[in-house]
Amino acid sequence: MNGKCLCGKVTFAITGTLPNLYQCHCSLCRKLTGSSSDSAMFLSREQFSWRSGEQLISSYKTETGFRSDFCQNCGSTVPHLMNNQKQYWIPAGLLEGESDIKVAAHLFVGSKCQWDMIGDDGIQYEEMPDMATLDKVLQREQS
Repeated sequence: MNGKCLCGKVTFAITGTLPNLYQCHCSLCRKLTGSSSDSAMFLSREQFSWRSGEQLISSYKTETGFRSDFCQNCGSTVPHLMNNQKQYWIPAGLLEGESDIKVAAHLFVGSKCQWDMIGDDGIQYEEMPDMATLDKVLQREQS
């Protein structure tokens, strides 16, 4: 599967079985997306490769460590290697093509907007669960 930013200059490829998605409803993710939540996945480093535009990526990091990488040309949020150095964070909206992935978890539902109505059966966490728990929820059986 491939992915790209809005202008198409930053592109990447992913291989293997995709994990399910999570949606984060915290105030930082709402600001990042301009929406009710951020939809993303954590992908093993070995499954990810840049195809083009890596030199066009800028990064913004808050004092607390919240990070946003984005295309300098169009401003789209793009993948980044996570602090654990083992996984990439992949914004779901950049993926092209069809997949049977689903939203399996909702994070920070305790601070979601009042108008944000969660309409699926993903597990809802009041805050952020530990990464081992979240990774287990997001993993799918190998085909």
